[in-house]
Amino acid sequence: MYILKTSAAFDSAHFLSGYNGKCANLHGHHWVIEVEVSADSLQASGEKRGMVIDFGDLKKAVRNLADSFDHATICESGTLRDATIAAFQDEGFKLIEVPYRPTAENFAKGFFENLTAQGLPVRSVTVYETPDNCARYEVE
Repeated sequence: MYILKTSAAFDSAHFLSGYNGKCANLHGHHWVIEVEVSADSLQASGEKRGMVIDFGDLKKAVRNLADSFDHATICESGTLRDATIAAFQDEGFKLIEVPYRPTAENFAKGFFENLTAQGLPVRSVTVYETPDNCARYEVE
């Protein structure tokens, strides 16, 4: 099994609606996404012969994903009042609503699904919320 890994980072704010603790408040993180792709064999012909995937293609996909969340406020759909959303829009702030609670665990799965849908042979995605705390989603 061949395994390649790359990473990218982004800065964003989030909160956990309905959580009984500090994370219920809006706060920010420097998130790091680590992505592993794998294959049993290398490409046998063409310009990518001897590769699982071109590192440039892999890095670009992961970087684009990270950039799409950079310097945004991320919230679970349905957790903000319409007036709050309107205020964010009126201020020109970047607000991203996701269909899940914005935890490291859910980001790992969501990013895994996003990259897999792009045709990448993703093995796992690890999302660091802090330098010491991360969540990993992988195929079994």
